[in-house]
Formats: sequence, structure tokens, C-alpha cells
Amino acid sequence: MLKVRVRAAASEGEANAALLRLVARSLAVAPREVSLVAGATARIKRIKVAGPGPALADMLAKLVEAETA
Repeated sequence: MLKVRVRAAASEGEANAALLRLVARSLAVAPREVSLVAGATARIKRIKVAGPGPALADMLAKLVEAETA
């Protein structure tokens, strides 16, 4: 689970779109590779990221390490 905060308004899907762009940029994947699976109107969301699993796992590990350091 990752904790993410965006500045976009929660109306009309702006915050969800900003979240997907942020995840795509952080994991170095195209925005079309990131989709919202569940939680469109909830605070907790489930996101799907398409791509090579080991490379994505490495990127996520680096993000977590940078945040905890």
C-alpha cells in the first residue's frame, strides 16, 4: 500500500486523473499503462499498472526506500 496525496480537486475525476498521472510518472510508464480498478469515489483506491513485473517491483522498491530514508 502506498500513501499518495495530490492537489487536484476531488470533483469530476480530477484527483483520480492526477493520481494516475503521478503513478505513471513515478514508475516511468506511459499513462495509458495505469488504470483505476476500484475506488473511484473512495479514499482507498486499487490501481493496475501494466508492464514488466520485475521492473515495476524494482521501481516501487526504490520509491519506498527513498520515502523511508
